[in-house]
Amino acid sequence: MTPALTELRDCYLRAQLAGDRREAVRLLLEDGLGAGVGIDDLQVHVIRAAQNEIGRLWQLNRVSIAQEHMATAISHLSLAALFERATPKAPLGKSVLLACVEGELHELPARLVADALELEGFDVRYLGANVPTANLVTAVREEQPDLIGLSVTMSFNLPALRSAVAGVREVCDRPVFIGGHATRWSPSLAGELGVTQAGDSASELVATARRLVGVEP
Repeated sequence: MTPALTELRDCYLRAQLAGDRREAVRLLLEDGLGAGVGIDDLQVHVIRAAQNEIGRLWQLNRVSIAQEHMATAISHLSLAALFERATPKAPLGKSVLLACVEGELHELPARLVADALELEGFDVRYLGANVPTANLVTAVREEQPDLIGLSVTMSFNLPALRSAVAGVREVCDRPVFIGGHATRWSPSLAGELGVTQAGDSASELVATARRLVGVEP
């Protein structure tokens, strides 16, 4: 990450902790986009990086749950502001259904994935946080998407991920990819479940999704 992006992330983080929504968005739009920084870099190296630091501070008891929720709400607002100003690529004719598994309340990582793939030209169905497995399976059966993405952040939700993958497999044979911090803590999980691990960066994620649905770069 460049020094300029590091500085922008630090300023954005301070705005989050101060609860200054307008300043956070201004930083992204004026100091970020206005200076020629790409949307994918702002999503990954500013918003996601700042959120990771918020999570670290929470684990150290240096920020409260209320502060963490406030910071996350600011990041959702910031992502929406970037999304509105982005120009999507031509439609690929491929659909993807994304969801956080049952019990998983941390939806920002999945939101980042949804935005990145939609801007790449995928037709995205984003179901959000804490999707009950039965409802997820129903949505997959009815939609029959070309690709399914499942997100899990907390390790105690891994059993729900296993149930979700098993349920999806019963109604759809399309490829599945998984992501989120909990999946990175279990590097053998993707192979065990017969799914694909999403990339860490936006470019890796997009490349993985395109490969899984058979679309050339």
